[in-house]
Amino acid sequence: MTPHARVMLETIQDRRIREKIRDRIDGLAEEPEKQGKPLTGELTGSRSFRAVGQRYRIIYRIDEGKVLVLVPALGILKEGSGKDIYMLARKLLRLRLL
Repeated sequence: MTPHARVMLETIQDRRIREKIRDRIDGLAEEPEKQGKPLTGELTGSRSFRAVGQRYRIIYRIDEGKVLVLVPALGILKEGSGKDIYMLARKLLRLRLL
């Protein structure tokens, strides 16, 4: 996980939700290319999948050369909100923090 994703995870107050998200991220160790959906636009090259009752989204990238899964962001889907996970991920990408 990137430092930004780690902060996003730690800001989730409910410990059980944090653990479920960690479990889903750990599940990426096996066949990450078959999990999630490819993203488009500014987030092309990343994938996203749902966690914790479909409320949270985990955005990740797969580095084929190193068999490395990078989780740069995670959070809640809030369409139209400035706190929407996809909007936050695009902002981090523009700032070159992803």
